[in-house]
Amino acid sequence: CAYSAEAWASQIKNPTDRLALVRPVAEAVGGNFREAWLSFGEYDVVGIIEAPNNVSAAAFAMAAGAAGHLKAVKTTPLMTIEEGIEAMGRAGSVLYPTPGS
Repeated sequence: CAYSAEAWASQIKNPTDRLALVRPVAEAVGGNFREAWLSFGEYDVVGIIEAPNNVSAAAFAMAAGAAGHLKAVKTTPLMTIEEGIEAMGRAGSVLYPTPGS
């Protein structure tokens, strides 16, 4: 996520462990907030949440974004290596038409 200028000003004035406040939000949608890191660049925080499904993960991201202190939220679903191998196997049996065919 990327914090708004107002959120950064608040954090600088009164540094707080935001993870302690975010964990219950993840749990409310059936998930588990695993870990978070401050980062430099386009996004200010990178966090890992385990959720039972994409709907729960989306609900978490929407709830976080709706609070108003974030200027951007980006979610990236992850798959296990085994799931990736299964997807590759399925892709190998699917014919995708090329442009002009």
